[in-house]
Amino acid sequence: MRETVTASELDLALVNALQLRPRASWSELSPLLGVTAGTLARRWDRLTREALAWVYAAPGREFTRNRCTAFVLLRCLPQERARLLARLSALPEAVTIEVTAPGSSDLLLDVLAPDLPSLSRFLTRELDQLPGIVSVSALFATSLYVEGSRWRLRSLDPSQMTALGSATAAQEPARGLELDPVDRALLGELVRDGRLGLAELAERTDTSPPTVRRRLRRLTDSAVLTFRCDIASALAGHPVPVSLLGRVPARDIGTVHRTLAALPECRLVAAVTGPANIFATLWVHDLGDIQRRETALCARLPTLTVTDRIVGLHTVKRMGHLLDEEGRRVGIEPISPW
Repeated sequence: MRETVTASELDLALVNALQLRPRASWSELSPLLGVTAGTLARRWDRLTREALAWVYAAPGREFTRNRCTAFVLLRCLPQERARLLARLSALPEAVTIEVTAPGSSDLLLDVLAPDLPSLSRFLTRELDQLPGIVSVSALFATSLYVEGSRWRLRSLDPSQMTALGSATAAQEPARGLELDPVDRALLGELVRDGRLGLAELAERTDTSPPTVRRRLRRLTDSAVLTFRCDIASALAGHPVPVSLLGRVPARDIGTVHRTLAALPECRLVAAVTGPANIFATLWVHDLGDIQRRETALCARLPTLTVTDRIVGLHTVKRMGHLLDEEGRRVGIEPISPW
């Protein structure tokens, strides 16, 4: 049975505010949410203590333009699945792992790598070493239009949304930005906890708060990293994740991208290699909503043919954070795709 999670309107508003401004101070958010900074700090402490919400660093837009992303579909032997999941969860390249309804795949992996040779080694060496895999199919992302940090809980009113604005500056991602050991040390800490303060980050990376501030500004302005506020599925109302594979003429990919991106339930849209050239993940209300959404999409996009529907049963790992069956964070396998 699914556990009932009690979350107040303030809890949901706080999470939504942190989705927009993940590192905002409580004093910044206090006037917008109408409560004291101390109240917000206590609410966030409860949400994190109960593993219902967390903030962390993830690859930004620079990664999608200059590095490699793939969606890997695995078929596996049923009796080996539990052991295989444990092995896969420890691999830093497999940043997200989802158990799917049996069909074209049993497991769906989001794989990030700094370059094509690294991605190739993961697919042909790392996966080859794992027992129980029956088949591997990889879709390489050629463009990533929407990713998980864009998804919103939508608990704030329009005026609050406007006041908070966007967490990321609309700047052109830097190309070939070289990361030094201090940058990598900061990233290593922030993928665990994206709300660590400047003083604590400075202590952990053996540098100074002003240096940390400058480095963080450089990494975010160049879109090397972005910050996410993620939540347990229980807090989001237990949405059903479904990934749609679709085929569309190349001339229409932009239209499909814009239409999908406008949907509140859209988590991800990518152009991919293979017979299907569109990969999209939606969080829908229930199983019946899959057909309703697909019918509506195909009516609006007559050249789109949906070729597969992959229903997620349990997200085991999301961007390096290990989740239980309620979607609560129970551990971390830090990612380092940079």
